[in-house]
Amino acid sequence: MIDFSSFLNLPIIWLCILVISIFFYVLLDGFDLGVGILLPFAPTEDCRDTMVNSISPFWDGNETWLVLSGGVLFIAFPLAYSIVMPALYLPIILMLVALVFRGMAIEFRSKSSPEKKKIWNGAFHFGSLIAAFFQGIVLGTVMQGFEVEGRVYAGGEFSWLTAFSITTGISLVFGYILLGATWLVLKTEKRTQEWAKKCALYSMIYVPIFMACISLWIPFIAEEIFYTWFKIPNILYLLPIPLMTVITIYFLYKSIIENNELTPFLLSILLFCFGFVGFGISLWPWAVPRKITIWEAAAAPQSLSLMLIGVVIILPIILTYTGYSYYVFRGKSQKGKIY
Repeated sequence: MIDFSSFLNLPIIWLCILVISIFFYVLLDGFDLGVGILLPFAPTEDCRDTMVNSISPFWDGNETWLVLSGGVLFIAFPLAYSIVMPALYLPIILMLVALVFRGMAIEFRSKSSPEKKKIWNGAFHFGSLIAAFFQGIVLGTVMQGFEVEGRVYAGGEFSWLTAFSITTGISLVFGYILLGATWLVLKTEKRTQEWAKKCALYSMIYVPIFMACISLWIPFIAEEIFYTWFKIPNILYLLPIPLMTVITIYFLYKSIIENNELTPFLLSILLFCFGFVGFGISLWPWAVPRKITIWEAAAAPQSLSLMLIGVVIILPIILTYTGYSYYVFRGKSQKGKIY
């Protein structure tokens, strides 16, 4: 076997794989969670059918990235996994249960009577809402860091429940609503599309507010983060990120009111990109924030190099079938058509 560790920085490579997996999950599953959150507020049952049909070919494939993210963390950074998971057992379990109910609702509502369909609509809505909220909770908790003694998590069962994590949870809900609404603008027509534009504009009230709130809050979580962002010359290098975020918000709003279809969705993705980059900069170079670096948490070089061969094979396959599914089911969704 070729020892890649002799000429590659394996922890950095595996970190990139983990970041890519999480990023694709947030974007791809984010818009269908957003559709689920919006579902009960649609004007008619026909609109709700169209909304569900717009994500039916994609939602289960989108969750591949969540499985991949968990697997990469486990095999590449086992020490971080052993600390982070005990700290987040409850919110992660609640998130996974919510995702199960959401998946059941998508499949069962299409076969149900009109009366029972309301039950599955509710399951789809609350499953999506709870999953999105607890994903934000997890994100906020990771940013705040964990109480660690030696190599073991030493915090309480509810240490994840803080004002900051709740704020990030609510923020991600509104972020997913924006993604879901702009996806519906792209994939639907007529009444559903017009309603989705109103939802996108409504979410544009809250998304910038929560982004600004979290952006101002994060530097004061830890002294290291504060100096990362505000120390000279870092502040000069990082200033384009908030500036580009503000510009993106402006053009996103403009594209919605100008009745563009594709541009709002692309700009929503770009907005998430800037937020993702901001979180990444604040967390660098920690696997367990301010406790254990990615190099300290990484598995043995021999294990990383061996597993990298498998990932190099499987990752292009996942990307290919994901892209192909979006190509096959391109175009507008219809009320009476489902894959």
